[in-house]
Amino acid sequence: MAKLGKRTRAAREAFAGKENLSVEDAVALVKANASAKFDETVELAVNLGVDPRHADQMVRGVVGLPNGTGKDVRVAVFARGPKAEEAQAAGADIVGAEDLMETIQGGTINFDRCIATPDMMPIVGRLGKILGPRNLMPNPKVGTVTMDVADAVKAAKGGEVQFKVEKAGVVHAGVGKASFDEAKLVENIRAFIDAVSKAKPAGAKGTYMKKVSVSSTMGPGVSIDVTNATGN
Repeated sequence: MAKLGKRTRAAREAFAGKENLSVEDAVALVKANASAKFDETVELAVNLGVDPRHADQMVRGVVGLPNGTGKDVRVAVFARGPKAEEAQAAGADIVGAEDLMETIQGGTINFDRCIATPDMMPIVGRLGKILGPRNLMPNPKVGTVTMDVADAVKAAKGGEVQFKVEKAGVVHAGVGKASFDEAKLVENIRAFIDAVSKAKPAGAKGTYMKKVSVSSTMGPGVSIDVTNATGN
């Protein structure tokens, strides 16, 4: 068995026996033990009582975190003409049409969010098998297929987070950095959990939100009291 380092051992000891904490206590614990040499991301994992193989149990959505993510989000936009210029003016990192499609087909994906105008979807549709598994496929339900590309780019750059349930019924998201003030992380976490709660699908049966855990990139996770996790 691999020998645990001092930092890992100390973190595990600090987390031992602690579960179902308040959001505030969980954030304080995670921040206190985020001791890596870089600014760790604070990550949230929400276990849901859904089977996403059924269309009426799919959970997806978008939420604007009140304090941003702390991450520099690279945005690609499929657009032509004035809309392409609008996207560039709003701060998009990559703008294109067929040329961008060919770049992606060639294996280069150097962006975190993909936005498209509706007329570009026949081109973007050819990339479904590449972008879909990476949760990068533009979708009108989360505002990434739109004529208002400027607002979409600004939202993506400003801390908007998309979420989509995975096969195992889990939603993952980065909700800030360990360097954030505790109050800002708490606010972000509550906003995210609230958004997932409101996205409950019609086909969900029984307990919808089973478990919520928070961790830092290199640290252990701790569970949050689900009944007191939203901002409501």
